[in-house]
Amino acid sequence: MEKIVYSIDGKEMRKIELDDAVFGLPVNDDVIYYAITNELANKRVGTACTKDRSEVHGSNAKPYRQKGTGNARRGDKKSPLLRGGGVIFGPKPRDFSYSIPKKMKRLAMKSILSLKAQDDRLTVIEDFTIESGKTKDLVAIVNRFAKDERTVIVLKDDDALIKRAGRNIPHLSFLSYNRLRAHDLFYGRRVIILESAAQNLSAFYNAQEETV
Repeated sequence: MEKIVYSIDGKEMRKIELDDAVFGLPVNDDVIYYAITNELANKRVGTACTKDRSEVHGSNAKPYRQKGTGNARRGDKKSPLLRGGGVIFGPKPRDFSYSIPKKMKRLAMKSILSLKAQDDRLTVIEDFTIESGKTKDLVAIVNRFAKDERTVIVLKDDDALIKRAGRNIPHLSFLSYNRLRAHDLFYGRRVIILESAAQNLSAFYNAQEETV
């Protein structure tokens, strides 16, 4: 698959050949769903906690006698049927995280990249950095390719200056080519990939396949 490489000024510079094994695959909706669901589950804190009737503070005494009052039979005041009583089958702290096969996760990432390329929502631009670390300098570049859209920039490395410049932009997120997240990629309306990152993606995933 051929893609045009743009300069940071938005001008066409040259063409680059993207690996079809990463950017030209048939889209597998199922593995994309499993990967996103897995990421969201692994982010859950799982600290919600309620008290059942054995944990609620209160007396164990029967509030009135069993018979002769005309009321329904009643146990202690900690009954789940009473206000201030315990909770029936309420949540307890738990670990929601689980793992999925590595091959499935890799296929999900490649399917999302292929989907973005097919929908023409993937743009390759020349390598750059923000030497000043200022937000306005990054905004000027991003707005040439994705104005006011949820955007993901795939970096060739962990560039602290670019991340510093973009941390105040609410609709912008950064991913390194070797640490992609399915949720961010899929829901990004525009994916901007640095030229070196696009080349590294092919080498990274091909190397991963060889180790299986």
